[in-house]
This record gives sequence, structure tokens and C-alpha cells, in this order.
Amino acid sequence: MLAEMKAVVCREGCGACCIAPSIHSPLPGMPHGKPAGVRCVQLTEDNRCAVFGQPERPAFCGGLRPSEEMCGETRTHALQWLERLERATTPNSPA
Repeated sequence: MLAEMKAVVCREGCGACCIAPSIHSPLPGMPHGKPAGVRCVQLTEDNRCAVFGQPERPAFCGGLRPSEEMCGETRTHALQWLERLERATTPNSPA
């Protein structure tokens, strides 16, 4: 799933990567991290990251890069792809 992914420009207004995955490190407004499927408090109304480019942005977020495989053609595709990745990488989770 992760091998040789082609990078793309982030789809404006998507925000899937700020909703679907869990984040286990603290971030502003979420000191205990973010559970999977929960909208990040730093995701603005227009689905942009309010801490993008800031030092308080979690390393996980900076490391998650948009790709054709992950983002697909729609926001729904991106959400589903990231949900599958979350299940596949969560210990004791039925993949």
C-alpha cells in the first residue's frame, strides 16, 4: 500500500488526513493526541491546517504526504484509504 506512491498537490478543502488517522502526540488544543475519525481541532472551517508550517505541528502530520494512491480523485476515497491504513496499522485491530 505504501510502496512507490506518487506525490501530488494536496486537494484544497479535503482535510481527510486531519480526520481519519489517529495522532498519538500532543497538539495545540488536543494535549492527548487525536483519535481516529475525529476532526482535528486545528482543522479550519475551510479544511485547512491552522498549524501548517508551525513548530507545534506534530511530526506525524508533516510526514503524511498526499499521493495519488491515498488521495485518489475524491475526498471520500482519501477518507476510506486513510481509514483502511489506520486499521491495518493499529495493534489488535481487525484489518
